[in-house]
Amino acid sequence: MSRIKFTHKYNDIISIDNLLEAWREFIMGKKKRKDVQEFERNLMANIIKLHNELDVMAYKHDGYEAFNISDPKPRNINKATVRDRLLHHSIYRIIYPFFNRVFMSDSFSCRDAKGTHKALNRFRDMGRKVSRNNSATCWVLKCDIRKFFDNIDHKILVDILNEYIQDKDIIWLLEKVIYSFSKTPGRGLPLGNLTSQLFVNIYMNEFDQYIKHSLKVKYYIRYADDFVIISKDKSWLEELLPKIGGLLSEKLKLSLHPDKVYIKTLASGVDFLGWVHFPNYRILRTTTKRRMLKNLSYNPKTESLNSYLGLLKHGNAFKLRNNLMLSEKVNNLSGEVKKSEYNKG
Repeated sequence: MSRIKFTHKYNDIISIDNLLEAWREFIMGKKKRKDVQEFERNLMANIIKLHNELDVMAYKHDGYEAFNISDPKPRNINKATVRDRLLHHSIYRIIYPFFNRVFMSDSFSCRDAKGTHKALNRFRDMGRKVSRNNSATCWVLKCDIRKFFDNIDHKILVDILNEYIQDKDIIWLLEKVIYSFSKTPGRGLPLGNLTSQLFVNIYMNEFDQYIKHSLKVKYYIRYADDFVIISKDKSWLEELLPKIGGLLSEKLKLSLHPDKVYIKTLASGVDFLGWVHFPNYRILRTTTKRRMLKNLSYNPKTESLNSYLGLLKHGNAFKLRNNLMLSEKVNNLSGEVKKSEYNKG
């Protein structure tokens, strides 16, 4: 397959100007963090030191700080030092625009203007086209890749990057980042790195292009490790499944999650990206709703409520939105009553 080539040079990434621009982007929302403040106290000296290390190719990536979050399932996050995260941003801001043009239009994760809501709307539109505005049966093959980030193969990723990037100094730098972490020998990307989000899309673009061009799949959407294929022909989807599994295994050393693969009609409800989709509407997944209500009970701030109300606008959740808004009014009224009683006292 003929590939377009990345034309930027190593110095475009490591230049002091690019490092400074990367810093301005990196510190957004992080100015109060202790490690960021420490780095910023001697900002120019730290940036010049990093630039000089990169210039003579003496740079070494430091280790990671590991911690767990629930989002909603338990996830292990590995956080790099401020110095390394600054470098990740400087790499990302140069190579992302190129690869964003390489990716297919129906890949939606971690891309500008390609968030969850765009993916949800694209799924709805595809369902309408395949079902001819709900006049025909629409079948959906839904798949999930098992332990996605943990199983990204370093060598395969570097080989893919080499096919696009001719500057070997850039490849050297990307290898420093890729090989700085492993879940098992030669495999795994850290969830905490900005570059990891780009690397997995570069990795999975091989799969996306195969699906679209070799298998001639027209209605296909991928969001990170979740993907769907929509068709009026159930038998065709059943024939695709072993081909999909084979490509993932042979070319990318990935596998489908055995408990998260199914083929069902859109009319029966398809669970995708936190919503259950039907021909004319979508409703919030029960587990998502429970998690939302639980989070609001622990963190009943207006900002959190507004965030969830914004989420609920994207589906059929009128009753739930009204209940949340009512509970907020009650809480506010209760607060005013307590305040009034305190003032009287």
